[in-house]
Amino acid sequence: MSASAGPVSEAVRSAAPAAAAPAAPSTPPALPMSPESGFVHDRVGIVVRSEGDGLVPVELLVGLALRRNPRRAHLLVSTVLAKHVPTVPGLAVVAGELLGTAADLALAEGDAGARGAELRRLADEFARLLAEREAEGEARARLRGDLAALRRELAALRTGHPGVATLGYAETATGLGRLVADALGSWYLHSTRHDPAGAVAFGAFEEAHSHATSHRLLPTDPSRLRVGGTVVLVDDELSTGATVVDTVRDLHARVPQERFVVAALVDLRGDDDRAALDAVARELGTRVDVVALGQGRVELPADVLTVGADVAAGLGEAVPTLRRASAADAVALLDLRDVVAPVRSERFGVDAPAATADVDVRGVVAAVLDALPAELREGVRGDDPVVVLGTEEFLSVPLAVAYELDGHVPTRASSTTRSPIAVLDRPDYAVASGVTFRSHDVTLDGPGPRHAYNLSRAGARPRVVVLMPEPGTDPAELVGGGSVTEALREVAEHVLVVLLAAADDGPAPAPALARPAARLTERSAVQPSPASTAPAAAPTGASRSADELPERPERPDLPEPLVGPTFGSYDADDVSWLLTDLGDAQLEAPAHEREATLQGGTANYAESLPIEYQPTPEYQALYEEALARSADRVATAVGVVTDLALAARDQAPVLVSLARAGTPVGVLMRRWAARVRGVDAPHLTMSIVRGVGLDPVALRWLVAHHDPARVVFVDGWTGKGAITRELTEALARFEETDGVRFGDDLAVLADPGRCASTWGTRDDFLIPSACLNSTVSGLVSRTVYNRRLIGDHDFHGGKFYSELADADVSRAFVDTVSARFDAVVDEVDRRVAAAATEPDRAAGPTWAGWEAVERISAEQGVHDVNLVKPGVGETTRVLLRRIPWKVLVRADALDEVRHVLLLAEQRGVPVEVVDELPYSCVGLIHPVHTAGATGADGRAVRAEPAPTAPTDGGAR
Repeated sequence: MSASAGPVSEAVRSAAPAAAAPAAPSTPPALPMSPESGFVHDRVGIVVRSEGDGLVPVELLVGLALRRNPRRAHLLVSTVLAKHVPTVPGLAVVAGELLGTAADLALAEGDAGARGAELRRLADEFARLLAEREAEGEARARLRGDLAALRRELAALRTGHPGVATLGYAETATGLGRLVADALGSWYLHSTRHDPAGAVAFGAFEEAHSHATSHRLLPTDPSRLRVGGTVVLVDDELSTGATVVDTVRDLHARVPQERFVVAALVDLRGDDDRAALDAVARELGTRVDVVALGQGRVELPADVLTVGADVAAGLGEAVPTLRRASAADAVALLDLRDVVAPVRSERFGVDAPAATADVDVRGVVAAVLDALPAELREGVRGDDPVVVLGTEEFLSVPLAVAYELDGHVPTRASSTTRSPIAVLDRPDYAVASGVTFRSHDVTLDGPGPRHAYNLSRAGARPRVVVLMPEPGTDPAELVGGGSVTEALREVAEHVLVVLLAAADDGPAPAPALARPAARLTERSAVQPSPASTAPAAAPTGASRSADELPERPERPDLPEPLVGPTFGSYDADDVSWLLTDLGDAQLEAPAHEREATLQGGTANYAESLPIEYQPTPEYQALYEEALARSADRVATAVGVVTDLALAARDQAPVLVSLARAGTPVGVLMRRWAARVRGVDAPHLTMSIVRGVGLDPVALRWLVAHHDPARVVFVDGWTGKGAITRELTEALARFEETDGVRFGDDLAVLADPGRCASTWGTRDDFLIPSACLNSTVSGLVSRTVYNRRLIGDHDFHGGKFYSELADADVSRAFVDTVSARFDAVVDEVDRRVAAAATEPDRAAGPTWAGWEAVERISAEQGVHDVNLVKPGVGETTRVLLRRIPWKVLVRADALDEVRHVLLLAEQRGVPVEVVDELPYSCVGLIHPVHTAGATGADGRAVRAEPAPTAPTDGGAR
């Protein structure tokens, strides 16, 4: 099996000629754009240069310094890691997302060729921006905007791989690993040297050259590392690859993997090192691919350890803490432990659908802004006055805070470290200064010195250091003689310590964690030969037996569903809601504010809610007219899809609608089954979130109360098919984690996207319930997945807008359609009888809608399918919830979509009539949320350019 650069490198190589490796001059100069390396080369003889087909020149990604470490003389100092060098936060974020996109392409081999060329173009743009990293003033503002635009383009290039597991290496790559995991939408775990009480290691490996060599894995749910799966290993650099080899051996022995992908900022391995990793892959019968932003080599003289140690001995050390009686006056503790929701440590494993989905970054930033000196809050520009400093392994949240804070006041991101480094303040050396202090964490190797570097250079120092220790750190450990705050006081005018609470979901008791580890080790002893370690696939329609799955800790009691009239305006017999009531939470925000966060990547769409649109009398009249005009058409589609679902589930289905667009349809299907066919079909509604999937707690509730083979999932309509794909992927993940298989044959009223297997019609016609929001869906909001409010054992959330009762038409809508059942039953019988021989149904899903959306995206210059919302229902939702750019309407559908035309007129959104359009209409979200975006009042919305493409899980 190959352990080489992998398919993404092949794609990049074929897409564009690799840059020629620079010729070695007789007297090597300082590395281009990174002059810090000159001193180390001149005095020790170490050379680092680019070679091969890397995406970004190595010379831009690293500088050189000398370690105080007998195992390795030199240190590659990353310019984008925000570890040893205070870094523009956007550069660190984009570097991680660029690496994550490279890993995404390596995993999706089928179309890597075309996307590989685009990845190289974006990498070239990143290299240009990296060369401008010292920009200030207006140039710094332009840099932020350019990085934001680059994030959007990278997000559009990725496909996502939620089925993989991503592992980051402590301590340096814990934040980088989280960025890669977020780019892949995967579960994330980082190795650790911390020693929390009650922890029992699932696995361990060594990093021989490091200052602290032992790594442990402490996942609370080891089953997320599934047998026969894929693991992405993330590190900042590959020097020899020895740590990767040790990790692959340890993990594969415990949980045999089909594939590993190694992702690193720089890959400097020699030919022998690459061959060694290839050999391990062949030996274990697995596949190991490597992707890196920079590829090159490092040349070390034979006497590098002794010469390096001698040179380092003559240089400075990090400054020890000086004790000032007045130091405490400049140190402020910002205690957010009762203000911001507790933070779950990534060393125990977290789901990572979005960079900060489980942390209230905005809440932290707001508190920090309030605590900054007044002159900084008022927008002082110039040199970066603020450094956000993470601590050792706690990197991802401080970086996210720094990124958000940088939009308010110029900020850099960095973190503390264990590594003792020789310091020298000159432009051709990477580490100019440092401070040393006593550790405040409980670690395997006990207490010891810790360091922070490059906070001051050439006499300049930050105005404020915002220190973010590990959540749960005892504040008494952060002050006093030899403490981190005393050390930081030497290099900053103000030190602000942010205290966060740690989530109480850390290590399980020893027996609960030891059982899966022992079981998986036991399984590894009876695996097939190395050539076929992947387990046989379960037959279609079958569940995996308990013997095929690792044991899981026992789960707490499942929550109970909600019913009306306590929650929702439907009768209790119509539907049970598998949701958590979030009625007291303040989640609503104006459309333009939500759009800025969605396209900015600072929030997932399901963390907040749009303000509920209140229709004008004119618009309400259009809804009533549409209902009167289409009631028979809707009733017919309801009858057809219900009868097909009854036949597919032996006349005893359990209807599970996808809230909230599917909820009225599920109510109607239940009524048809009962009134026309005499079948009492239970109806429940549950949450699905794009990028997160189906609510797993709700699925477990269904398993506990119903036969999964009877469940049919119900939605209103399809657009391009995003929810159809999300459903299939989510159910596959659930089968892997819980061993239960549900059918993924989605049933919808209308399938214009041609991506559902069970449908009433494929016409793109107006389903009147698409015209309104909660007032036609039981007065319930769209679903919410916000980790600050939803625990691991809670249903996803929703709000009941009882205050809108006077405007509610939910029951009136289903009553009106139900009243037409008798009139359409003959037509339904005819269509169902014809369905068995209907070629369109026999052909199954064609995904023609997705192809059409890709074409429209290219034709309109959007280049992001997430911003194209096809069909009447989705176009309506763009106008009600998002920041619309324009609406396309097919010429012969103008009368059908009068409500769309009215909404567009009210919001000042242009409408283009298109002769050939596969849908009645298509809504386009504004592709760049700038001053040109249209607001809810029809006027321009002013916002800074957004960093990433949105994740609108409402897309059907």
